[in-house]
Amino acid sequence: MNWRLSELDRITLISNSDAHSPARMGREANVLDIEPSFYELKDALKQKDSKRLLATIEFFPQEGKYHYDGHRNCNVRFSPKESIAQKNICPVCGRPLTLGVLHRIEKLADRPEGYHPDNAIPYYSIVPLAELIGEAKGMGRDTMGVSRVYESLCNSLGGEFNVLLWAEIGEIAGLAGREIADGIARMRKGQVTVDEGYDGVFGTVSVFSKDAQAEKKNEDDKDHEQLSLF
Repeated sequence: MNWRLSELDRITLISNSDAHSPARMGREANVLDIEPSFYELKDALKQKDSKRLLATIEFFPQEGKYHYDGHRNCNVRFSPKESIAQKNICPVCGRPLTLGVLHRIEKLADRPEGYHPDNAIPYYSIVPLAELIGEAKGMGRDTMGVSRVYESLCNSLGGEFNVLLWAEIGEIAGLAGREIADGIARMRKGQVTVDEGYDGVFGTVSVFSKDAQAEKKNEDDKDHEQLSLF
């Protein structure tokens, strides 16, 4: 989104997460290849050096509570273009829509959507590993079953970011099963299902389509029925 505004080209974009709790620290990060010193870090950022600042890691921005425009109470969610077509007025209640971050980007941008500057530092968009495991297993993020798989993967493959971004898919499948490995592969390719956040409602990003989730639920139900016969 920042790449669409040429005025920001001179600025080195970084990504940092807020510290909600120890388990959530480092959810967004910067990938650096530098000597661990303040001056080396300062110079890499000042020079916007792609050989030292290799990438940033961040969530999908669509998860933000004010990414799209809309009215929560009216169940109205619009992209900026849809809002503009409605003159930024809610078609249900007739009041002004709550405009989101993307609307502001659309207003300020002097470049088209999808523009990629020549000297841009690349980025990775991720889904937290515990959430991805939970979705694959049909369990809550903070359940014991998810925690066991999470700890096993991170301990065996060098931490969460390495599992999500760089570890071999075959290794992940061997440790956690093909379904989780396939989910990570989809995330790496950006093959996700997105429901954008709006008007105070968090957005959701899923690595399995709703059809795939429904199919999995049907299979699980059948397995449960068969086991109940014995």
